[in-house]
Amino acid sequence: MMSMKIATWNVNSARARHDRIIDVLKRHNLDVLAIQETKCPAQKWDVSAIEALGYKVCVHGINQWNGVGIISRVGLTQVMKEFPQQPSFKDVVEPRALGALCGGVTIWSLYVPHGRALDNPHFTYKLAWLDALRAHATEWLNKDPQAAFILMGDWNIAPLDCDVWDISVFEGDTHVSDRERRAFSSFEDAGLSEVTREYAPGYTYWDYRLLRFVKNEGMKIDFALASPSVKKRVVNAFIDREERKGKGASDHVPVIIELDDTP
Repeated sequence: MMSMKIATWNVNSARARHDRIIDVLKRHNLDVLAIQETKCPAQKWDVSAIEALGYKVCVHGINQWNGVGIISRVGLTQVMKEFPQQPSFKDVVEPRALGALCGGVTIWSLYVPHGRALDNPHFTYKLAWLDALRAHATEWLNKDPQAAFILMGDWNIAPLDCDVWDISVFEGDTHVSDRERRAFSSFEDAGLSEVTREYAPGYTYWDYRLLRFVKNEGMKIDFALASPSVKKRVVNAFIDREERKGKGASDHVPVIIELDDTP
């Protein structure tokens, strides 16, 4: 297995962030980039400039909402446009999960449902979605303890109080509720490890409103949960905070993970 550099990034529109995606791929010399909130079907995003750099691109989107993608120069095979029994919302299985084998590691680009409010049907959907994903991750590991995969993306959960600028602001709201945090920790209970926090402190999202970025009033909600065989290969991770600056930035920033060869 070769060393790899993998990133996750909620781009908040692949077409609007097209040039920035190319710049991030080049600047960080990425092997794989998992993107979320592409907000377009595959046929509506011209990826020829990305492919010209030697990457393959797979996008799963059905309209201007949600959408996930994987960009890889180390192979992009065994594509899965949803995980087994992925829950639906209003009878639609939304484009929120995309998996593919890239350089010997199965990468899952995930855009976890927001939840909207604790008493909203979308919150129930969010918990069911996470429970189904966790069940299948557990099954994958039980079937093969050496399985190499990463569940990475926008989790729409702040697992710790320090993952938001002021926990009192979020009292009674989504992202920080006990039920969401238990859902997140259930993946770690199943044997996965969040592999960015140790190396990369800081926020990954700042709302466009109220000068949140200028005041550094952010949230850490973009994570990568790795199987044991992949966790052993992680040698570094960092948050590209600079990508939040300038005109036309996404409200999220890339989180980059470096994998070394297995000893």
